[in-house]
Amino acid sequence: MKLKALFLNCTLKYSPETSNTKAFIEKSAAIFKDLNVATEIVRITDYHIKFGTSSDEGPEDDWPFIFNKIKETDIFIMATPVWRGDRSSVAKLVAERLDGLFEDKKDKNEQYPTYNKVAGVLVDGNEDGAKKAISSILFDLAEHGFTLAVNSFSYYVGKAGPGPSYIKAKGDKHEFTNNMLLIMAQNMVHLASVLKENPYRINLSSVKKKAAEISN
Repeated sequence: MKLKALFLNCTLKYSPETSNTKAFIEKSAAIFKDLNVATEIVRITDYHIKFGTSSDEGPEDDWPFIFNKIKETDIFIMATPVWRGDRSSVAKLVAERLDGLFEDKKDKNEQYPTYNKVAGVLVDGNEDGAKKAISSILFDLAEHGFTLAVNSFSYYVGKAGPGPSYIKAKGDKHEFTNNMLLIMAQNMVHLASVLKENPYRINLSSVKKKAAEISN
């Protein structure tokens, strides 16, 4: 039973520009590979993702392609740089597009396609804002139906003000960040394995019907 992990790089930079977030993802992906997890990295700016809150915004919208990859993975990790003290606009765009799953056709158990998938967050930057970005993203992921493991995040930020970012600052050697990466990966893999064998059995339609009954 080999698990799959998908990393979304929400950098503002376009390929082939150097991305500190990409370097951080690669450090994390290597740890997941050591745990026998297949990994894939997608840079969102390499695709044309339209603004919106549906799963398909029509012609020339690449989000359905990305969303299909999310549906096929077991572990989903959003990675973003810090901009203006928070997640990038690209990360916010992804969260907005994930709202579309609330209106999509659900599976046989009337569950969202994100049920039984474990999610986490990576944040990098050269000043404060990591914890704000993490809290915003983790809330969105939980609301979107993903399951969160214990300590399902890691981050690297340098000193306040302009300065070197992850690559130049040798963030890959930062002990605290790497410690969090190891904890994050092991906990996410453990939980993903559990959900693979014992998926959620809640039927959302039945819950909605019961909620209507007890609300009258």
